[in-house]
Amino acid sequence: MQLVKTENKKTNILPLLAVVTFGLHLLSLLLLLFNSSMIQDLKQQLTPKSLVQLVDGRAITVDAKQTDERHPETIRRFVGETMTLMLTWSQQQPPLTVWEISSQLLANNLKPKFQAEITNLNPTGRLANINRETEYVLVIEKISQPTKIDDGKWKIEMFANQLNFSGSNNLGNSTAFNKQILVQAIDEAAISLPAQPLPWHLAAYRLGEARLEIYEICDINDNKCF
Repeated sequence: MQLVKTENKKTNILPLLAVVTFGLHLLSLLLLLFNSSMIQDLKQQLTPKSLVQLVDGRAITVDAKQTDERHPETIRRFVGETMTLMLTWSQQQPPLTVWEISSQLLANNLKPKFQAEITNLNPTGRLANINRETEYVLVIEKISQPTKIDDGKWKIEMFANQLNFSGSNNLGNSTAFNKQILVQAIDEAAISLPAQPLPWHLAAYRLGEARLEIYEICDINDNKCF
């Protein structure tokens, strides 16, 4: 009779032990989740913020970004201003000088191909020569929003015209320049300033601060651009 009572007691304790064990496991899980959330909050608090001083004198604090992240407007502005700098020429702004400076914003394997292409935009067939009364101005009609194609890489579509003005042609001739432009993030700015920089050096240096470079330029209808 005593043996039966002992077995009944053991049988009654087993469900209680199971409930206690489950409760302990659940408590451990909740503690792990709580600790994880606390670590994430602490990580965000300890992530350094950058002080940015704007040209109008204001100062703002911004969150740190991964090195391969860029704001869409930063990418659009980089592409638009780089191409404008590269394809706006005059006797005071010689094509060859502009090319030597602005081409630092291109990837090395793109430079020979694109130099040959823009050379054909000059009727003389040479970047070094331009008539005194001749000016070339790139006028951009539209730049699309960047499309991300990989980590740190984007595609932009640009619709523009290069206008050619001369003393005898004040209305100018227009050459379409509609391109797909592929951009990638880089670790360091590509532009370095010489001891006595020209205005184009300063313009290119400012663009290079975005730590971006153009690594491919294709026709707008090229389906195999990347």
